Formats: sequence, C-alpha cells, structure tokens
Amino acid sequence: MMNYSKLSKNPRLFARFTGLTLEEFNHLFRKIEKEYPKFEIERLSRKDRINAIGQGSKFKLDLKDRVIMFLCYYKMYITEEMAGFLFDIHQSNVNRNIRKLEPLMEGCLPTPKKMKKKVKRIGTLEELEKMFPELKAFVDGTEQEIPRPKNRRRRKSYYSGKKKKHTVKLQVITNKDGLIIDKSKHHKGRVHDYDMFKKRKSRLPPDVELGGDSGYQGIQKDFPNLKSRIPIKKPKGEKLTKEQKKYNKKLSKERVVVENSIGKGKRFKIMGQKFRNRLGGYDMKTEIVCGLVNFKIL
Repeated sequence: MMNYSKLSKNPRLFARFTGLTLEEFNHLFRKIEKEYPKFEIERLSRKDRINAIGQGSKFKLDLKDRVIMFLCYYKMYITEEMAGFLFDIHQSNVNRNIRKLEPLMEGCLPTPKKMKKKVKRIGTLEELEKMFPELKAFVDGTEQEIPRPKNRRRRKSYYSGKKKKHTVKLQVITNKDGLIIDKSKHHKGRVHDYDMFKKRKSRLPPDVELGGDSGYQGIQKDFPNLKSRIPIKKPKGEKLTKEQKKYNKKLSKERVVVENSIGKGKRFKIMGQKFRNRLGGYDMKTEIVCGLVNFKIL
C-alpha cells in the first residue's frame, strides 16, 4: 500500500509520483491541514446534505495520504482502478476523495484566479513591479487532446486542424518569471488563439507590455491602448532586415517563459495527456495544475 510514510523515505520517487519535492509537499500540507476543518464544516453544512454532521461514511485514508493520492492522480493520471489498488481503497472512494479535495486544493494554491485578483488590487508602482518584473507579460495558447466526441456537430467544433485531433484549448498569461497570472476557460479545438484572447479580454495594467507569438497578428490594431509586442511578419516576396530578425529573436527568447510554464503544467499528466474526465470539471482541474506550477515558483 502506498502512503506518505513509504514515499517520504525516497525523496526522488516522491517528486516523480506527486510532482512536488518533499519540502514543497510539507509546506503545502501545513496550509491544507490548517484550512481543512473550516472546509469540512462548510462542506457538511450545505443545504442539500441529508445527514447531520458526524453521520455518513468515513474516509478510509487520513488527510495526508488522501492528498498524496490526489497529487499522484494529477501527476501520473493513472486510472481510478489503479489508484484504488495502490492506496488499497475502492475505485468509487478514489473518485469521491478527489472530487471532495479539489475545492480545498484550489483554495490553498496560488491559482491564476487569485493572481488575477491581486493584479486588480495593485495600487502602487512597487506592487506593480513586484507582480510584473520589468513590466512585461507574455501570452500563449495550448491545447489538449480529448476523446473523439460521439455527436457529429461536437466532433467538428472540437477538431483542431493544427493537431489533427479533437482538442480543447486554453490561454495563459505569465509574468517574466513564468508566474501564471491569468488562465482562460477551455475553448473548443477549432477556436484560434487570437479569438480566445479577444473573448477573454484580459485586463493588464496600462504600463505592462504584453508579448505574444505570430498567432496574435492584429492585436496592435484591435487593442491600440494595450502595450503589445509580436514578431515582425515577413512581407510577401521580401526578406526581413537584420534588425527585424534581431528583434524577433530577442522577443522569442523572452517569450519562452510562458511556453516553459505551460510545459511545467503538462508535466502533470492530467493536463499533458488525453483528457479522459468530463469536460465540466476541466477548468477546475487545470486551475489546480496552474496553481501547483505557481506554488513551485513562489
């Protein structure tokens, strides 16, 4: 049976299974342990609950092992049957544990939602420079494969011509350090990156410069009040000058931080492999993954 006691004896294996180092996990768990009693009272006091507080089935695993199981599921994206075998509980309990821990994990992590609220509360230049070093931010989109929809109309709308698969798309904005400060809701695979940006209408402080790739052509025209930088497009039948190539190369080196942050998120296989769960929970799950990425940065 897998548990904290066994995994903690092998720090290297612990990090591979959970996505966090032993020190990072202990730091996060202290916060989870502190918030858990309040979270449980709120959960058990909801209006649609039939049983009184104290009644109902009990958790077989203690809180620490439930969090370990949660992280292992997100990191390795194993089946619920496999998770049940590893932690010696029934598959239905795996699903129940994960669903009930997700709101708690989201509340304890520095998720993009929380970062976005911090941006809105910025009131001084010092706070602005702390959130946006060098007053720069970067935007990029990513997509994740999903099973082929049964409905013909859904198949068409979720089909990505770029990936030649059925996918969902996300858009993230990071600062210069790779901290994810904004994440969009998921979009159908057919939607273009720039269309996601226009629908999201992400608000950045006026002094912050936003860098994007060539997929954001038109941003300077459509958002004249937004400071933005995109690669210079080669004119038809002409060549870029040395200065233009140098500009594009410099922007590419700076913009790699947003790609790295997306890559860190995809190390959690629940965001990096074919998504098997229902799309109704996709936004919360990717919010938690982005929160874990931010937690490792902060």
